[in-house]
Amino acid sequence: MSVAEVVGHPGYARRVSDTVEHERVPARRVLGLAVPALGVLAAEPLYVLVDTAVVGHLGALPLAGLALGGTLLSLVSTQLTFLSYGTTARTARLHGAGRRAEAVGEGVQATWLAFAVGLVVLVAGQLLAEPVARAMSGDPAITERAVSWLRIALFGAPLILVTMAGNGWMRGVQDAVRPLRYVLAGNALSAVLSPVLVYPAGLGLEGSAVANVAAQAVAGGLYLRALAKQRVGLAPRPRVMWAQLRLGRDLVLRSLAFQACFVSAAAVAARTSTEAVAAHQVVLQLWTFLSLVLDSVAIAAQSLVGAALGAGSRRQARGIANQITRYGLALGVVLAVVFAALSQTLPHAFTSDAGVLAEIPNAWWFFVALQPVAGVVFALDGVLLGAADASFLRNATVGSAVLGFLPMVWASLVFGWGLAGIWTGLALFMVLRLVFVVARWRSGHWAVVGAVRA
Repeated sequence: MSVAEVVGHPGYARRVSDTVEHERVPARRVLGLAVPALGVLAAEPLYVLVDTAVVGHLGALPLAGLALGGTLLSLVSTQLTFLSYGTTARTARLHGAGRRAEAVGEGVQATWLAFAVGLVVLVAGQLLAEPVARAMSGDPAITERAVSWLRIALFGAPLILVTMAGNGWMRGVQDAVRPLRYVLAGNALSAVLSPVLVYPAGLGLEGSAVANVAAQAVAGGLYLRALAKQRVGLAPRPRVMWAQLRLGRDLVLRSLAFQACFVSAAAVAARTSTEAVAAHQVVLQLWTFLSLVLDSVAIAAQSLVGAALGAGSRRQARGIANQITRYGLALGVVLAVVFAALSQTLPHAFTSDAGVLAEIPNAWWFFVALQPVAGVVFALDGVLLGAADASFLRNATVGSAVLGFLPMVWASLVFGWGLAGIWTGLALFMVLRLVFVVARWRSGHWAVVGAVRA
């Protein structure tokens, strides 16, 4: 039996010894998980671009309202990604142990949790939308438009979280294609519906929010139908949901550390100069885009490593970790070479302002040099997430933020170091994370076998 069959038939790994031939999986297997995952990750930013283009023709005020409302909704959903990543980790282990029904059952409980948390977000959002938007914008007109959009869009929050949970359990059982189809179906509907509701139907900015909810309803409904077809118990199990929340706590704290870093960087850039914050935005958006590419490899690592550990094969899990890390490094090097070559031309696609173009190199070469580092860090993040080693990742991320990023970023404001200081902070953040995750990877302490990690 081939390695691909071992991964495809998880129970087999329990009946063989941990021999060297089972340390790797075929590259096509990694790509089969990573490429659809990249499609899912990229679908939302692409939809946001389409929606922005539609609303942008209404004028500056509706566009500002969409920007603020969309940012607030995104901040909430970003903090709850544990419903995706945590569910993948737990589901993959059970799948690897040959316990598919229980693996899908994790998806059922994550879906119940998504509904519960989503309803809390919906109610709290309706109550807090206006004061939070007012505090962030300081402009009554922008606040009014943002709140009008947000209060409609929030009705999609439970379904956004259901989609996250669905992505999580399907990745865990190594079904990477259906999530892509489901997300694309929802976003395609919204891309068609948004301009119709905004213009001919005359709903304006609010039409965009209605289209957003419709997209989430379609995607969420497809995931719910997929669960119903699995013929597993659908009753809520509080004990399982509580275990998922414990794992989620660590991932939420980790996400908060990321938010603190990037919000601080934006705030310091804004206080440096208009040209500096514009240049920072250009390079940061490219960084975010390439992060999606690298994160797709990490998602493949989560699924494969979790399955190997669930099957009791520590050697295979470590072999996959080594393999994925090499892929991450190679991809990072390729991206660094490509964007180094584009340094004189690509920035002109984003701006023609001479002052902004003069500032971009102060961040650009950090962005380029960090790609190989990011390739390894993202790959090992995926390995450790697949091993459900969330408490370590929490500590490593928070420690890197407190020791590296935040002091350097705020020192940049005090001493006037500008973009170079801000991106030095990001470099310290990534290098510290690299040191932490490489040390953990080399130690092997993450490789705890069993269907469920204690």
